[in-house]
Amino acid sequence: MAVQEARQGAEARAGAFGSAHDGGCTCGNCPHGARAGHRRAVAEFLLKRDEFAAGQGLPAAVAHSASASRQWVSDELTQSAAAVAERARAEGEAWLSRLWRRTACAVWGLVLLLLLVQSLTAIGTGWTTARTAGLLAALLVAAALTAASFFHRARGGVLAPVIGEDNRLSTSRAVAAMWVLFVAYAVLVLAGQLAAASAPGGRDELIAGLELARGAGVVTVLAVACGIAVLVRRVVGLRVLGQRLQKVRADRPRAADLLTDDSGRGTFADLQYVVISAVALVFASVRLARRPDQLPDLPWGLAVVVLVSAATYLAGKYAEGGRPVVLSVVRSREAGDLDAPIRTGEDIEIRGAGFVPPGAGTADRLSRMVVRIGPVHVHVPLVPVTGGFSNPTDTLLTVPVPAEVEPGRVEVRVVTAAGVETNAYAIEVTE
Repeated sequence: MAVQEARQGAEARAGAFGSAHDGGCTCGNCPHGARAGHRRAVAEFLLKRDEFAAGQGLPAAVAHSASASRQWVSDELTQSAAAVAERARAEGEAWLSRLWRRTACAVWGLVLLLLLVQSLTAIGTGWTTARTAGLLAALLVAAALTAASFFHRARGGVLAPVIGEDNRLSTSRAVAAMWVLFVAYAVLVLAGQLAAASAPGGRDELIAGLELARGAGVVTVLAVACGIAVLVRRVVGLRVLGQRLQKVRADRPRAADLLTDDSGRGTFADLQYVVISAVALVFASVRLARRPDQLPDLPWGLAVVVLVSAATYLAGKYAEGGRPVVLSVVRSREAGDLDAPIRTGEDIEIRGAGFVPPGAGTADRLSRMVVRIGPVHVHVPLVPVTGGFSNPTDTLLTVPVPAEVEPGRVEVRVVTAAGVETNAYAIEVTE
């Protein structure tokens, strides 16, 4: 009752000082955009969290009770975090809708860069048919990408095919897309030269440039990269459905997703796959520039290096993640307390691993964690400290045993923010 009264008072104060357009709605009557609204919501949440961590802002109705004050603080932070998450989703959608223009400009910028490079390298040697074919092929690819970007403008434009179901950039899809675009460009260059060739011998030489013996390395790498992209999607989907991998959705894709895991930490498997593939692609581009009359003959040594890198990336996908597990449950004891069994109304510590999935460290996702003690569902309270939260953590949760739990032997399970449930751990609850 005290918590409800305190919350009603806080809502009344918020209504007195706020309005419908505070924050950053995207309607025409509001001067702030989605980005400004998200930043303001984040700043307000961080200020509130640090105030609660310092023991400030507690209403008198709950200040006398440690459990009531903890519940009130957790509920207030949960509501504030939900507002931040809503602003983040709005900003992510607005960012994606603007991205297609930037990607289209980047594509045409690459075309201009190609024109500049061809013009500089043509000094002294003259303009050739191969240069014209390369420029026309770039124009065709850029036009196709721009059209696709327009039709997928709500999903990030050109980047739409490489954005995964978790709203992050997919490393496997990005690498496969790079090789697909490169091979398509190389074939268009040959097609342009073939269309301009007049001598029968020149046409036969260009057609022979498409033979598998000359481009076997590139074709092999292309096939493996596309196969890895399809296989990784299947592997990740099956592991998520089998509760062997925890996935949470990101607010928006970022370039760092290509080199990091869901929590933003760099991963060796992704990093080496992107770097080696990029190096091989640069080498193939140079070979195409030197011999535009045939598919780039990627040496088998370099092709095998790319294949080993792809196998390492795939093995990393199989090895990552894991199901959360409860290792032990003990009675929470403060200094001066006597040793005793677990009773209703007391706190318990749940020790284990994997309670916080990668990318779920924000307050709105931490507040979704639930502990099932017998038939009773207990939401894990948020306990703020300066700069973060002391509860919950990836290896330790502290929750109260509610009075609704019947004395006797009950099972404890943890449900993470990704919806994955841990193993059952039996405890004895006394009156």
